[in-house]
Amino acid sequence: MAKKLIHGLYDDDDVMLSGVKHLKENQVNIKEVFTPFPVHGLDKALGLKPTRMAITSFMYGLTGLAFALTMLYYIMIVDWPMDIGGKPNFTLRKNLPAFIPICFELTVLFAAHLTVITLFIRNKTYPFKKADNPYPSTTDDKFLIEVEATDKESKKIATMLKKTGAIDVKEKSI
Repeated sequence: MAKKLIHGLYDDDDVMLSGVKHLKENQVNIKEVFTPFPVHGLDKALGLKPTRMAITSFMYGLTGLAFALTMLYYIMIVDWPMDIGGKPNFTLRKNLPAFIPICFELTVLFAAHLTVITLFIRNKTYPFKKADNPYPSTTDDKFLIEVEATDKESKKIATMLKKTGAIDVKEKSI
């Protein structure tokens, strides 16, 4: 049985969102939705799980803090102890107030950069990756629902998309 991609193009986000809800009510498996901006409620309508990026950001921040404390301990206490402004140089605990700005900066640096890298990897938006957007107008002002279906289901789904307000419905064999 041949598979087809069915694209329903919309010009209004509310109409597209109601179309997604209608398709989900009829147990149609939506492969992807392309929008030019985030649409409130779309993730819930698609049944997507909540993101865990906040947890990864927190873990990256802790990694940056651990790196900062380890680096400062080694540099200022083990490798090259220096008496700067009368501060004792033989313990991390007594020097900690002087290390707080550096610890904060490295925490933010690690969390921000590693979170962005993780986001690019998860979204498969690597540098020099060819765009896989089927309709370039979805980056400007159009909305697209992409459904993968068999030959038998394709006519029914195309009719459903038109009924929900799609301005254009196209089928493509894969």
